[in-house]
Amino acid sequence: MMKTLTLLAGALLGVTALASPLRIDVDARHDGPVLSRYLYGHFSEHLGDGLYNGLWVGPDSDIPTVGDGFRRDVVEALRELGVPVLRWPGGCFADEYHWRDGIGPRAKRPVRTNTHWGWVPEPNAVGTHEYFQLLELLGAEAYVAGNLGSGSVAEMADWLTYLTADGDHVLARERRANGRERPWKVAFWGVGNESWGCGGHLRPEHYADLYRRYATFLKAPPELAPLRIASGGYDALTEWTEVLARDVPKNLIDGISHHYYTLPTGDWAHKGASTGFPEREWIGTLARALALDEHIAAQVRVLERHDPENRIGLYLDEWGTWYDGDDPARPLYQRNTLRDALVAALHFHVFHRHAERVRMANIAQMVNVLQALILTDGPRMVRTPTYYAFWLHRPFRDARRLESRLRGVPRYRHGDLSVPAVDASAARAADGRILLSLVNLDPNRPQTLSVGLDGATAADHEAEVLTAEAMDAENRFDAPSAVKPRPLAVVQDGDRLRLTLPPKSVAVLRIRPSP
Repeated sequence: MMKTLTLLAGALLGVTALASPLRIDVDARHDGPVLSRYLYGHFSEHLGDGLYNGLWVGPDSDIPTVGDGFRRDVVEALRELGVPVLRWPGGCFADEYHWRDGIGPRAKRPVRTNTHWGWVPEPNAVGTHEYFQLLELLGAEAYVAGNLGSGSVAEMADWLTYLTADGDHVLARERRANGRERPWKVAFWGVGNESWGCGGHLRPEHYADLYRRYATFLKAPPELAPLRIASGGYDALTEWTEVLARDVPKNLIDGISHHYYTLPTGDWAHKGASTGFPEREWIGTLARALALDEHIAAQVRVLERHDPENRIGLYLDEWGTWYDGDDPARPLYQRNTLRDALVAALHFHVFHRHAERVRMANIAQMVNVLQALILTDGPRMVRTPTYYAFWLHRPFRDARRLESRLRGVPRYRHGDLSVPAVDASAARAADGRILLSLVNLDPNRPQTLSVGLDGATAADHEAEVLTAEAMDAENRFDAPSAVKPRPLAVVQDGDRLRLTLPPKSVAVLRIRPSP
């Protein structure tokens, strides 16, 4: 009878069970570090139509809005997902942004040129007050990126004071005159962005000295003071982490940022297409997503040497896929497919593995730019496969990591590239459920898994899977539900669970253990 049920479970997914399933065993006896909710953070920059037209259309738009001009459909979709933190206003844009341009009556705000992203007019219609209104609409916390590249110490310090001062302070009075009575809480503050490149082309030693100066004057009431994040390196580069962890006094720094973008080819001149790509670019993308693990491990090793007390966190505040552009009229707009959902899930697993040091991660970006969760076209909106990868992993926020061991994992090979066919991450949710995130990287073959719990027995269980027939399956405006989570059959066989992962899939298994 059990064999029949197992075959039926496979048939429900249009696949057949394999004869020798691989095994995964989860240690439910020992809780590991907390998987911070901020590992599922977001990022929105003044870039293309990510902010304007994507998030904000203005109070006079025919598109339904909430607040002072934010798209109702987008805000509602993001509220359903849950946004723990939103980084703004950049990105490269942050180091040419002067915060006073974005306060006061909107009609009187200066129009400038966005020299980083297309030399287009920047109306400053979305500024400080609008950003914090968006946070309130989303229920998110603030991560402000300050202007070190072209701004002064006084300008950055005054912005934080404007946000957090109270009483009769001149900047508190100015904020009240602009419509906000109470101070805002600023959870995180970035001191510049990509200072090795668009943020000033600085040497790490020079930046470290500048950081010490800027951070000294970032002052706020203790209950409103942000954590201060230094601008770090990228990819495999460890020099910035080395210099900052060594040369900045520990009382001035709470974290170091790091950036990593996943390219199908690894070649910035010819990155690869977002759709219609060959299998070589499928495996190339996933292999480069997995490479993040060692890049982060290298940063962690540096931090362990200079900060054994584990005070300084690593903030991967820009990550995501980057393809050749899909629309020349929309800078960095790219279509989003099932492949992006797998990349997101693999990143979550990496963040979980390094949760002792990785305190935040912010996908680039929220709407209409790079690996977006939401795409818009005029009044139309669609949730992408990446959105649903985040959706499936909601229970992992603030869960505790559990160690797991995969055995018998086959390799997925294509040409000269090879990756493990399956990747996994386990945790215990706040409600006591045991969570297991699984990715089948192989686009051609299903994988049958036998799941065991050390120290617990499953009372009941449920699972969902995200998959599709094509590697580049996407949710289009005329077919918005092509790639969505659906139930995944799980069979209990004694003290183990059995399930079959379809090819190219992301699945999350939720297990309620017996009392």
